Amino acid sequence: MIGALILGLVAGFIGRALVPNDVFSGMERGPKSWAASVVLGLVGALVGYFIFTRGLGIGDDDAFDLGGLLSAIIGVILVLIIAGVVAKRTPAAKH
Repeated sequence: MIGALILGLVAGFIGRALVPNDVFSGMERGPKSWAASVVLGLVGALVGYFIFTRGLGIGDDDAFDLGGLLSAIIGVILVLIIAGVVAKRTPAAKH
């Protein structure tokens, strides 16, 4: 559990740093920013796990280990790009 949270935090921060002006860029500091990074990292780890381990057969069978950091970062980047596309298409985001 602790390893998953650390993986999520690290992958979330790195992924958010690599994607400029992501949909969560308004949360620059504080608990909301930390929580968003952890959640993004955990979701990214799952996305990376399904793409690389289940889809391509690369990696081990544990979705939340620190060895999967690269796939988790790639997953975070994909999640941020998809979230950005979805946010731009919703009427509430057009202000």
